[in-house]
Amino acid sequence: MNGCVNKADADSKKKTDTVSGATHSSEFLPGEWTNYNGVALGPMSSFRENSIKGVQYVDASKYTLKFTGMVKSKLSLKYAEVTNLAAVRKLITIYCVEGWSVTVLWQGVPMKTLLKMPGVSGSPKTVIFRAADGYSTSLPLHEVLKKDMILAYSANGIPLPAKNGFPFILVAEDKWGYKWARWITEIELSANTDYKGYWEQRGYNNDASLSGPIFE
Repeated sequence: MNGCVNKADADSKKKTDTVSGATHSSEFLPGEWTNYNGVALGPMSSFRENSIKGVQYVDASKYTLKFTGMVKSKLSLKYAEVTNLAAVRKLITIYCVEGWSVTVLWQGVPMKTLLKMPGVSGSPKTVIFRAADGYSTSLPLHEVLKKDMILAYSANGIPLPAKNGFPFILVAEDKWGYKWARWITEIELSANTDYKGYWEQRGYNNDASLSGPIFE
């Protein structure tokens, strides 16, 4: 029967995170690449579900990505308008403070490309990312540009699953996982270098570099 599995077998493929208690799988999703240029990839299902309000299910047909703050013109892009832009691929490992990591082939649009569209007004220092569940986080603009960070809509060769942030996740290279905002709906340019997002307000280091401390 289509889609039916033995519950005992399904449960046996799940694992429980020893730190967060979150249940996750080690199975690759249909069509997902397992290897890229000789590098083993991690399955998207192995990400722990640790969002602040549960998985967000965003309707692509109604979705808009807003650019606000220190921009020359307010801009809203539809999902297809973003995914039709020239894209790049990056093989990046995400590291979570809970102790797990996953290596993924991400595909998306460079932030450099996106920020050129509304234009920059004045001298913004910070990029604030806001999500469908109310989550927010920020990064210095110069780091976003220097590291050529991307807004990803594909992972391991398949469309980004809802659990992993569809329609878009920020691939915050060299930063702890709480900077990898999922379900992004707004990108704000700001002069506020002290802006603190959801977890940063709760004591997590605002810099979030992998080589630095986790807490302030």
